[in-house]
Parts: sequence; C-alpha cells; structure tokens
Amino acid sequence: MTHKNAYMLIFRGNDWHKGLSPEEMQRISDQWMAWFKRLTEEGRAVAGNPLEPKGKIVSGASGRVVDGPFAESKEAIGGYFLLQVNDMDEAVAIAKDCPGLPYGAKIEVRPVMEHCPMSAEGQAEARLAEAVA
Repeated sequence: MTHKNAYMLIFRGNDWHKGLSPEEMQRISDQWMAWFKRLTEEGRAVAGNPLEPKGKIVSGASGRVVDGPFAESKEAIGGYFLLQVNDMDEAVAIAKDCPGLPYGAKIEVRPVMEHCPMSAEGQAEARLAEAVA
C-alpha cells in the first residue's frame, strides 16, 4: 500500500486574469475546473475552493475583529486545493499543470503537518516532567 501525504496548493494573487478577454477567462476557467475534476477523480485532490477576496481577521486575547485581509492583490490567497499524494515532487508536478500559470498565477505548495507542533512539544515536556518526578 502506498502511503499518501497531505499537501496544500495555495493559489496566490487574485488579479492574474486582469486584461484577459471574457472568452479567455471562460476558457481558462473551464480548463481549471477540468483539471480539478480530473485530480478529484484520480483521488489526488480531496478538497478545493476559491476564496472570497474579503473576510475578517480575528486576533489578540480579546478576539479583536477587523476587516481584512489587506495583502497586496498579488499576495492575497485566492483559493486552495488539498491534495493526497505520495510526496512533494508529485504535489509540485500537479501545481505545474495549473492552467493559470501562463497568465501569472502563483502557487505555493506546502506539506500539511499531521500534528500541531505545539501539541507535540507540550507532550514531550510532559513526558520529561514525568520522567524526572
């Protein structure tokens, strides 16, 4: 059995399609949907969606809420795919097939951690404290 790992494709930029004709935008959109459908049918994409350009940012101990994000449009996160693939090389190869790349789309490829590093650190410290006690 092949072990699969989770990777995120994070689509950066929400204005890469500016300047394209309506026909070009529709063609690329159709290609993008066909790409995602194929990956889903192959079992390599398990989730994915575009993101609205605006949302809320919650921060601080009091849970302060402000409008956002305010990243430059070329850095804003426009969407994501969640992949289940063998390794980083396979995830990168999938990203290289993105229909938006020739038009300026940028994709960040990130492995998804199995466990929160803070949780693992806390467990290790608890084990150490028990061993010393």
